[in-house]
Amino acid sequence: MAGPGAGFEYPPQEVSWLKRDVLLFANSIGCTSDELHFLFELHPNFQVFPTYSIILPFKQTDQEVIDFYARQSATPIPGVPKFDSRRVVDGQRLIEFLKPLPPSSQGKQFELRTKIIGVYDKGKAGSVVEQETVLAEKGGDIHTKAVGSAFFVGQGNWGGPKGPSTTNFPPPEGNKPDAVYTLQTTPESALLYRLNGDYNPLHATPEPGQKMGFGGAIMHGLFSWNTTCHGLLQKLGGSDPANIKEFQARFAAPVKPGDKLITEMWKTGNIKDGWEEIRFVTRVEGGQVVLSNGRALMRCVSSKSKL
Repeated sequence: MAGPGAGFEYPPQEVSWLKRDVLLFANSIGCTSDELHFLFELHPNFQVFPTYSIILPFKQTDQEVIDFYARQSATPIPGVPKFDSRRVVDGQRLIEFLKPLPPSSQGKQFELRTKIIGVYDKGKAGSVVEQETVLAEKGGDIHTKAVGSAFFVGQGNWGGPKGPSTTNFPPPEGNKPDAVYTLQTTPESALLYRLNGDYNPLHATPEPGQKMGFGGAIMHGLFSWNTTCHGLLQKLGGSDPANIKEFQARFAAPVKPGDKLITEMWKTGNIKDGWEEIRFVTRVEGGQVVLSNGRALMRCVSSKSKL
C-alpha cells in the first residue's frame, strides 16, 4: 500500500542551460586545466560534466539569482505536512547516465519529470522526502535518471510511515584503496558553487546553519557529491564521461568551507557487461565521513588516458 504523497507527480519543469553554465559547473567542482574538454568551449571534444543535470531542479531556466525558500515551497505534496524548506539538507542521491547532454540546450526543449517515491516520518529527527527525477528532451530520449532524498531537520512525528531500510555498500574491509583523490575547499568554495543555481542561504551566510545546529554556513551536500564523482572519473575513468554509468552516495555529515576532502576508492572486481562496481568513501581530513554508501559503475582505465 502506497504511503502519503507516494506517486504524486509534479508538473513537468522546463529547464535550459548555456555553454557558460556548464563551464562554471566544471570550474566549481574542481575540474583541472588538464581536463580542458570540460573547461574550454572550443576544445574539439568539449563535453558537459555528466552530473550537471543534478543542478537543474534548482536552476531551471534561470540566468538570474532567485528566492530559494519561495521556490522550494511553491508546490506542496498532498497528504503530508508542509515542510519548512529553511531546515532541509540532502539525504542520498543516485544518478544513472543514459545519454550525454549537449553543451547547450539552445534549439532544443528539455524538461524535468519528477514524482514522489515516498515521504517518511523519522520521528524527532525529521522527515525524508524521496523522489525520482528524469531529464528528457520533449518528445525524445531520457538523458539522466536520478533518485534523491531530502531530509527536513526536526520535522517528524506526524504519524507517517517510517520508510524502507536502505541497501548498504560498504568498502572492502582491510583492503587499501586503489586510488585516492583530495580536494582542498576554501572559504569561498560554496559561494562559487551556489552560482550554478542552488541559492540556499545555508551555504552563504551563518545564520541558517546556526539555527540548524551546524555552527554556521556549510558546503552544499551536492558540492561534495559532485566533486567526489569528478575525483572518481579523474582517477579511474581517464576523465572520460563515457566511462561512468551510475554514481550514488549518502550524505553522512556536513562539510565546512575550508575543509580538505579525501576520497578513497576501491575496485571490487565485480564486472557486468563491461562495467565494474566501485566502492568509495569521502572524509574530511582528520575527521568524519561525509559521504558514505558510495557506489559507482565504471569502466576503469589508466589515469593517463585523459582526453
